[in-house]
Amino acid sequence: MLTKVFGSAVFGVEATTITVEVNIDKGIGYHLVGLPDNAIRESSYRIAAALKNNGYKLPGKKITINMAPADMRKEGSAYDLTLALGILTASSQIKGTSIEKYLIMGELSLDGTLQPIKGVLPIAIKAREEGYKGFILPKQNAKEAAIVDRLEVYGVDSIKEVIDYFDDKGNLERTIVNTKQEFYTALENPEFDFADVKGQESIKRCMEIAAAGGHNIILVGPPGSGKTMLSKRLPSILPPMSLQEALETTKIHSVAGRIKESVGLMAQRPFRSPHHTISNVALVGGGSYPQPGEISLSHNGVLFLDELPEFKRDVLEVMRQPLEDREVTISRAKFTVTYPSSFMLVASMNPSPGGYFNDPDAPVTSSPAEMQRYLSKISGPLLDRIDIHIEVTPVPFDKLSEERKGESSIDIRKRVIMAREIQTKRFSEVKNIHYNAQMGVKQIEEFCVLDKVSKELLKTAMEKLNLSARAYDRILKVSRTIADIEGVEKVQSDHISEAIQYRSLDRDGWLG
Repeated sequence: MLTKVFGSAVFGVEATTITVEVNIDKGIGYHLVGLPDNAIRESSYRIAAALKNNGYKLPGKKITINMAPADMRKEGSAYDLTLALGILTASSQIKGTSIEKYLIMGELSLDGTLQPIKGVLPIAIKAREEGYKGFILPKQNAKEAAIVDRLEVYGVDSIKEVIDYFDDKGNLERTIVNTKQEFYTALENPEFDFADVKGQESIKRCMEIAAAGGHNIILVGPPGSGKTMLSKRLPSILPPMSLQEALETTKIHSVAGRIKESVGLMAQRPFRSPHHTISNVALVGGGSYPQPGEISLSHNGVLFLDELPEFKRDVLEVMRQPLEDREVTISRAKFTVTYPSSFMLVASMNPSPGGYFNDPDAPVTSSPAEMQRYLSKISGPLLDRIDIHIEVTPVPFDKLSEERKGESSIDIRKRVIMAREIQTKRFSEVKNIHYNAQMGVKQIEEFCVLDKVSKELLKTAMEKLNLSARAYDRILKVSRTIADIEGVEKVQSDHISEAIQYRSLDRDGWLG
């Protein structure tokens, strides 16, 4: 007897429906075809034990299973439940009259209980697109799948529940999630708050500008000056994610298997902070079976690289193209996958190997030559993609001992949101540009027109401070953001002068 059951495979962040055809005939043998990997080939042992422990058995006949399309590589243990139900239906051990209306996925334990799987959200979206009545999957993943409306989602604990359902001996409980309610409830509860930061008002201002314009930023300062503390609070002042952004972000984390059981939809912007020993594959994504890397997991959020010069140079260099294109494409001989990677880069570093500026009073001092050698680990092209450079100095005791709280993240975020709304309106007719950091030469010429005073100021700064040519566009972009925060239509000289301060690493003589 021939039976068809449906599962799904995930490539990149998109799902493809897999038809599992099970044919049982005279003879002996178990034949699994359609480019399965080792985890799928080993499924026969898990299925046999799970069925036996639940009062069923693998039929002692010739079992042929084809996973179509047969030329597409399938991987992972998530097809266990799909294969098991196909075998039971084909061998007439269960009725399974409506089994073709459902998409079924799940990894089996030997006692028949189900383990969680990866990539549930893109699979659920595909199931709805293709008109399936429902999606049956492990209970741990049910909340994640249920954020897709117009699709019946049934989370189950064991194969016995599914068998009883298709044998008309029991019902499954549908999982229902109010996506919008869950999304908006989680928005106003930031884990970290700028109110906790003592002093550093100029750096907070800098962070506000970076958040308002989507600018990449690097913080340079000695140990203990608050670089990491400030960076961790940046997501709390970024504008709330739209529902579409939340779905995109959840999709990527779903593919990587990083969605918590209690979370359906990710409402908070991601903050990723990889260690400096990370490999280039782990950072940008890839592997034999490509998976999203840290830059994609930080999509719509923040990627924080602490102690930037300690990262291997080739690891940093692979970020250059994703920073520009806001997506990363991984090519293999037989297929190509593209992961989105629109993130804000926040980096921090000490100014020297010893950690301090060229200061005779510092505990560990370094010569200008040592500092220059240390800073030269970061390439010019990468530095070129960072709009704001800011020096962070240690907080004095009188500021640390103050009991007065600083401005809260919620208050700062209000100004950031207003500035972003201005930019959204400005770039409404421009494709793929949503905020100031994404502006090209054409947009800079159109939206950053300078008056005579501003132009002279910028010219003087370029000549006197020996600012590099790459600083010119960055200063204009940042000054446009400062003007937006203040609600001013045209860029003025005070906006230009403030933006010039944020190019420390371009400044000739910065090392003394």
